[in-house]
Amino acid sequence: MVRSRGRENPKTTRKSMQFIDLQAQYRQLKEQIDTRIRRVLDHGRYILGPEVAELEARLAEYVGVRYCIGISSGTDALLVSMMALGIGSGDEVITTPFTFIATGEAIALLGARPVFVDIDPRTYNIAPDLIEAAITPRTRAIVPVSLYGQCAEMDAINAIARRHGLPVIEDAAQSFGATYRGRRSCALSTIGCTSFFPSKPLGCYGDGGACFTDDEALAVRIRRLSVHGQDRRYHHPLIGINGRLDTLQAAVLLAKLEVFPQEVEARERIGRRYTERLADSVQVPYVEPYNRSVYAQYTIRVQARDRLAERLREVGIPTAVHYPVPLPSQPALKDPNAQVPNATAAAGRVLSLPMSPWLTESDQDAVIEQVRAA
Repeated sequence: MVRSRGRENPKTTRKSMQFIDLQAQYRQLKEQIDTRIRRVLDHGRYILGPEVAELEARLAEYVGVRYCIGISSGTDALLVSMMALGIGSGDEVITTPFTFIATGEAIALLGARPVFVDIDPRTYNIAPDLIEAAITPRTRAIVPVSLYGQCAEMDAINAIARRHGLPVIEDAAQSFGATYRGRRSCALSTIGCTSFFPSKPLGCYGDGGACFTDDEALAVRIRRLSVHGQDRRYHHPLIGINGRLDTLQAAVLLAKLEVFPQEVEARERIGRRYTERLADSVQVPYVEPYNRSVYAQYTIRVQARDRLAERLREVGIPTAVHYPVPLPSQPALKDPNAQVPNATAAAGRVLSLPMSPWLTESDQDAVIEQVRAA
């Protein structure tokens, strides 16, 4: 049962609710994070210090792959992955229209063309049964996005890719820690890319990301590309980027990694509780029975989205829209020929509610109460 708020003024009682309360996590981990940061300040190796290698080893073990390369952001992780595969001008890369612009942006930055395939209206991930029809002689890769914390339908996508000799890059910026049929996100394709942006399931205190692969040649190439294409000091066989992960960010992530499994459990518990109590009022997230979502966002779907968001704002409950404009409608990636009705419909109706491992039961009750009342 949702607890009654009686005659309390909701604008007062809910004033301090955060969409994602990163300060609550810091208060919990302050000693560990501060200690890790002080070690970096003491040894002074701010670029490619020992914490980076330690983090890469820990992350590779957690995901279950041979290689992890720390990268400066999730966007740069996608960029160097495609560079490592030789994608460039005139190529086509199949991806989803319903995601943050970074996915399509990385493709376009290399001179390639993003080819948008519509989404499954239940999971919001790319619809595998529509991919094959979009493959042409110019297709060089498939980039599914594991949106909102749930992995895309990777077995079906990989099967299509094998038939056509294509690599698959999982954009796992929102799904680090999630599992698909018992395997972890980032270990499901040729390359997995994730983001450590502060609000992600595993986030640092700035920008950060990583690439994961079992292919040794790709791992070597990605690492070189992330350090200006060099294979040794002042020797550059490749044109690369400045894509290194900072040592300080690696230190923060190492401290957070210690409690990450518990945070994944908390995310799942909070997500289930939302679903149980909202399912009769709104369209709640659909998670495949063989998947485990990390609920990077807890996203509902409603007809009068803007009206509900305004009502929640008035009582001190923050919301967000991920994402209001499909990529083919973005001015920078405009594609008037893209047929994406499911993505277009979702963009006008999705609404993300406050979600984090530190969301208190009382705050969650307040959200549930107000959504149901609306």
